[in-house]
This record gives sequence, C-alpha cells and structure tokens, in this order.
Amino acid sequence: MSEVLRLQNVTRRYREGEGQLEVFSGLDLSLNAGEIVALVGQSGAGKSSLLHIAGLLEAPTSGEIFIEGVAASRLPDLERTLIRRDKVGFVYQAHHLLPEFDALENVLIPQMIAGRSKAAAKAEATRLLTVLGLGQRLSHRPSQLSGGEQQRVAIARALANKPRILLADEPTGNLDPRTAGGVFDALIQITRAQGLAALIATHNFDLAARMDRALLLDQGKLVAGASLQH
Repeated sequence: MSEVLRLQNVTRRYREGEGQLEVFSGLDLSLNAGEIVALVGQSGAGKSSLLHIAGLLEAPTSGEIFIEGVAASRLPDLERTLIRRDKVGFVYQAHHLLPEFDALENVLIPQMIAGRSKAAAKAEATRLLTVLGLGQRLSHRPSQLSGGEQQRVAIARALANKPRILLADEPTGNLDPRTAGGVFDALIQITRAQGLAALIATHNFDLAARMDRALLLDQGKLVAGASLQH
C-alpha cells in the first residue's frame, strides 16, 4: 500500500498567558491508501488539533506534514488551500450544511468550486447520496432531514472531490447509538470502496474496534494499539 499521509516529529504549542501549553510533542503518524485508523483519547487530549494539522488547517509548531510525499505545512496559503480542496475531505461532529440549499446542492457546490461542470457535479452528487441511502431525499433541505441523514450528506460532501485522505472528527458524536452505527457503516463502506486513507477521531471504542487499527493520544504522545479487526 502507498503512503498518503505522514506526520513527522510534529509538535503543537499554544500561548497561554506568559507561557506556552504543549498539546503534543514529537508525534509520528503514517497512513496508507485504503487504511482506516481510529484516533482515540480523552476530551482535551488534542485529537481535533491533530486532525487540523494533518489537514493543513493549522500549522505545527515544529515538524512536517507530508501529503502524497509533498512537504506541505509551510507551503504558501494558496498551495495549501489547493491541497486541502483536492486531496483532503473533512467530516465534523456538526455537519455544517448550508441550510438554504438542498442535499444535492450541498454536495454539488464544492465540486463546482473545484472547477467541475454542473452536469458532472450533479451526477457525482447523486451517485454519492444514493450510495449513502439518500436517493429519495436529494431535494430535501437540511431542516427536512434527520440528524443521521444530515451527517450522510456531510460525508457525501467530504468525498465529492475524490480526496485521497478523509479526516473525521467525532462524525457520529451527536447521534443516538443506532443512528451512529448506521452512519458509521455507510462511512466505512464508501471509504473502503474509494480506497481512501481515513483518520477518524472517536470516543466510541466499539466503533474504533471496527477500524484497521487504533492510535491513542495520551499526555501528548501517540500510542499505537493492537491491530483491530473490522
């Protein structure tokens, strides 16, 4: 398998009063195409910061992020933006859908921003939403969808530009257990089908156990867990 994402000796510190708060230090992480990895840890451990750094939304204090072999963290803003647009898909605990647009439009718009024709974008949005079980809900606005349906739209949106990496931050955290299980099943199915590398932060150890392996972020260090069966 080919390496898609690598964090090398990454440290993140924030200013706190007159001093600095170190969130994590000297982290190394490698993610291959087709691999789904759980990122687990207590609230406040720094999971979201790690995902933001991996997705080039934040710069590390030191260290480097390689995306498909390219050292990316210190690139100019435009180049980092293009890498995020073309290579990285994000799914958050809150879906952040555009309320004035329907499900199809929410998945279509990011593709058109990336330069795809409206017809091609509509076809891909329809395909993704249908795969995710929303083929009959394309014209529904977010307010007309359940929480699980809204999160499925958010997953489709994250995958619409055919990224190489999927970063998900507690993607089922706002859902009841049954709905969470269904959304997670859909996320895993489509991620595997597209051969993505996925890093999924979760508090849910049952979900983590269904991924290929788990990484525990604890006291600023990443601890590799045993390989997990899916």
